[in-house]
Amino acid sequence: MTGNGEKLVNVIQGDYAISDKANEVLTTVLGSCVAVCLSDTKRGIGGMNHFLLPDRGTGGAGSDNVRYGAYAMELLINGMLKQGADRSNLQAKIFGGANMMGNLRDIGGSNAAFARQFLKDEGIPCIAESLGGNQARRIRYWPVTGQARQLLVQGNIEAEARPAPPPRPKPAAQDITLF
Repeated sequence: MTGNGEKLVNVIQGDYAISDKANEVLTTVLGSCVAVCLSDTKRGIGGMNHFLLPDRGTGGAGSDNVRYGAYAMELLINGMLKQGADRSNLQAKIFGGANMMGNLRDIGGSNAAFARQFLKDEGIPCIAESLGGNQARRIRYWPVTGQARQLLVQGNIEAEARPAPPPRPKPAAQDITLF
């Protein structure tokens, strides 16, 4: 619980959550992964997923794993419909897809392209997005209202495993609120 009575629900890699509770806030931290936040604000239902890769590529065993975008999207949409959302009211906001390791394959770009194309193919409008770049993002999403807030995290989230460099003054974080 936060100080203002909100309950934070952490959506980890390869997971999703759906809520119709006004006091619940879905939250995650993204690097190259993508989170799609869907809402039906007319019915007060929303959800968030957090996927690592667009798809398995070759299909086969394990392709129906929530780590993959196609399966994560199907679980999120179907879960919301089962909870009472109306498909014609769904709207999306997409976050993540950063290129966290500049010298490797751009997994973040592939994830972002997949999310955009999936929503287009399904006829779900994307009303806001924050994709790409090279910074991690902390996302907070209020599923009942569809409001999202993003905080860009300075540095690489994988840097936590390395010894800390000497302290430097921190630049101000960029704080973006999407309505």
